[in-house]
Amino acid sequence: MPIDNSIVHQIHKKPDGQPASLTLRDGELATTEALDQLLAGLIEAYNSKPNKAWGYFHEESGAYPFSGWLQQLIDGELDFVAFSHKSTEQLKTLMEGSNLALGGHVLFIRYRQGMTAFLIIALLHHTEGVTVTDDLNVASARHLDLSALNMAARINLTEWKQNTSSKQYISFIRGRSGKRVSDYFRDFIGCVEGANPEEETTTLLQAFQDYVGEADMPVEEFKGKAKAMTSYVSSQQRQGEQVALEELSGVIDEENPRAFYDYIRHKDYGLAPEIPPDRRTMNNFFKFFGKADGLSISFEAHLLGERVEYDESDDSLVIKNPPKGLIQQLRNRKR
Repeated sequence: MPIDNSIVHQIHKKPDGQPASLTLRDGELATTEALDQLLAGLIEAYNSKPNKAWGYFHEESGAYPFSGWLQQLIDGELDFVAFSHKSTEQLKTLMEGSNLALGGHVLFIRYRQGMTAFLIIALLHHTEGVTVTDDLNVASARHLDLSALNMAARINLTEWKQNTSSKQYISFIRGRSGKRVSDYFRDFIGCVEGANPEEETTTLLQAFQDYVGEADMPVEEFKGKAKAMTSYVSSQQRQGEQVALEELSGVIDEENPRAFYDYIRHKDYGLAPEIPPDRRTMNNFFKFFGKADGLSISFEAHLLGERVEYDESDDSLVIKNPPKGLIQQLRNRKR
């Protein structure tokens, strides 16, 4: 992934209500192997986050100036360093309005993936660890903790400029469990939340269920299509990509690649040509699970009727060929 521009600054702030301060870098980062590794690790960590939201820019205003600065960068009216300075100063101002906000290193990277240009912005923190040095001593080692990434956004610059009707060219990490801690970061980007991944994925799954139901297809054919769909959506989610309905349709039925896509369009489910996937919704749809009174059971839907059978007459489950590890534990218990 070629890097066009990159820079990092630091915001000094503790979650105690005290004013924040800045340390700004005055030149772009050199492209090095370490920077390439950081970008690869950052993208992997970002893509793995299930709690992302998608949207588009607010109309530029005093409250949401970021998109205007970004446009000036693209037009050549601002260089990358000046753009990042203005942006980081704006982020610092918004952080001061949140008592829970914690400072860190603000990383800006503009890069290309294939023919598509992206800008990723992330607030990074360090963690303490240990290492063995070249002279075989044990020493403290401080490094970036990408696993704890919770403030980041990625903008598809190509889609923003070429697809004026798109409402899904920005993605950002959203706070879990209804927390509002990350709202200031969303407002810093100036993002209006558009597509809701959970709702969109639920609608897609309902459309799939209707499609296979109306086709009255054999169980084995249904399982094959469900597996193909799950594999494709999971792959898109891991790569941080959206689900392209036309492409998904071809994956589900190679012999009639537009069948599912045309079904969705004709039934008017209200889905855009591309939707953001929600991993949890997908997993729950293709799994049966339950937990109560110390008993927890979970299995994939395609196993019902094969390795798992439900007898409604006496309300019981029969599990054939249970996991070997479980069997060994049960045998050990009898000894």
